Amino acid sequence: MNGNQQAMEILAQVKKAVVGKDDILAKVLLAILARGHILLEDIPGVGKTTMALAFSKALSLRYNRVQFTPDVMPSDITGFSIYNKATGAMEYQPGAVLCNLFLADELNRATSRTQSALLEAMEEGQVTVDGVSHPVPQPFLVIATQNPAGASGTQLLPDSQMDRFMVRLSIGYPAPADELDMVRRKQGGNPLDQVERVLDLDGLSALRDMADRVYVSDQILDYIIRLVNATRHHPMIVQGASPRASLALTAMAKAAALVLGRDYVNPEDVSLVFADVVSHRLILSPRAEASGAFGGAAELLGQVPPPKIG
Repeated sequence: MNGNQQAMEILAQVKKAVVGKDDILAKVLLAILARGHILLEDIPGVGKTTMALAFSKALSLRYNRVQFTPDVMPSDITGFSIYNKATGAMEYQPGAVLCNLFLADELNRATSRTQSALLEAMEEGQVTVDGVSHPVPQPFLVIATQNPAGASGTQLLPDSQMDRFMVRLSIGYPAPADELDMVRRKQGGNPLDQVERVLDLDGLSALRDMADRVYVSDQILDYIIRLVNATRHHPMIVQGASPRASLALTAMAKAAALVLGRDYVNPEDVSLVFADVVSHRLILSPRAEASGAFGGAAELLGQVPPPKIG
């Protein structure tokens, strides 16, 4: 199968467990192919964990989940060293993050120290315990969930951690017809049991490599830079997107082109993922927050003309 066919089969398997959220599932897959981490901002109970489990089955990913609360310690995430009396040496006990897919559930209920314990693994692909670095398995990705700001017992993630997530997505409530379908499917057993493996770890790595090789012209790169730069000069935005956003937008656009069956990026690929990549990286002015006058990613896309290709 080519890259497009593989992607469609992955989505077909995940849709057996997650009903009516095709757009969100596609963007999660794009982020996985783009080697990014995913932040899901949503209320409890809309299927975030089910979605993560479905992707882990379809992609043969070893999966760990931590339900974050204020008493979760950094060592629960990164691991710790313990003295082995038989050998007389300190031995490393792996933490929960030593897996292929780490689901950080309700991350914004944890303390800042515990939240920051994820940063090294997300950015550098390793954890350091007692001065010794331990690589995380590859491929590796984090799917973190957070409750909406202001929910009981939550605190905002720091800007540095928000910037580590390639995209922020929201699943939302299902439509009534989709919810009915979901309930009917549940009567026949656990829909996750129907999800079949599409790729092993080597196959996923190869598919990611195919996304890396998608061609991006200088015109498209210029368009990406102009879009990101527009976030830094908008009067309603106090802090615009970082250079990491430019890299993430490029990688997501390449993954979108691959899934859509092309080996080159066009402007529509960029606009398709722009809001998901950039919105969580922006800090709006108090006036924009209060008035709602800022039109978000759609406004920025309207202000920056795309290149004429072909």
